[in-house]
Amino acid sequence: MKKIIRRILREDQRERYLNKIGDIMKNDFPLFKNMELYGFYDQLSEDEINYVFSGVFGEPVSIHELTNRIYDDKNGNIIYSESPNGYWSKWEYNEDGRVIYYEDSKSKYWEKWEYDEDGRILYREYDTGKWKKWEYDENGKQIYYEDSDGLIRHYR
Repeated sequence: MKKIIRRILREDQRERYLNKIGDIMKNDFPLFKNMELYGFYDQLSEDEINYVFSGVFGEPVSIHELTNRIYDDKNGNIIYSESPNGYWSKWEYNEDGRVIYYEDSKSKYWEKWEYDEDGRILYREYDTGKWKKWEYDENGKQIYYEDSDGLIRHYR
């Protein structure tokens, strides 16, 4: 019984340790480069690294360490990519698998998207403050376009 209790305590300590690493790594980009810098790669198994990065992203992830070191979420969407020099990109998706956010460290660029229930784009915003807006009729035909430069188009 003592051996079982000790094993449970060790597992609990290890899980708390991995959770703390995940807390440290949240928003500490570039993730892979910093994992190496902090020495975590030498200390963690592949399963533990998956566990830590799943905590960072708040969902199960799988790691594909090819040239660009890409994470895939449970839906198979790319959610993070990092090049060997530390430049990174990250994506967020809605429940339908459509991109709703993209960010790139090299150009310090980001974009946001909004869609209607049928998957048509309604709004797109850029890091520059520029935006575009679309409207559709009940048949899905585009009837309106507007952008931050003042361009307005009616398609009726």
